Amino acid sequence: MLNDNGANVEIFEYLKTPPSTAQLKTLLMKLNLKPADIIRKGERLYKEKYKGMNFTDNEWLNILHENPILIERPIVVRGNKAIIARPADEVLSLL
Repeated sequence: MLNDNGANVEIFEYLKTPPSTAQLKTLLMKLNLKPADIIRKGERLYKEKYKGMNFTDNEWLNILHENPILIERPIVVRGNKAIIARPADEVLSLL
């Protein structure tokens, strides 16, 4: 959808190269969200290990860094703004 609308797209393979906690903080500022807001709560790992537990933002940042599968996706960044593109046409708001 982004390519079809003329956007120059760079894909970040976060499962191969997990974002650092600093990168996650920057991303969260752009999303205007907290770490717990970008967790995939339907993910098996979350259900088995983290569901119902309370963590600080910094603890969640470490958990997300160590378990990038838990990061909600797709996240699209443009400049100082970012969105979780669900549904997919939400991405058009950044163009």
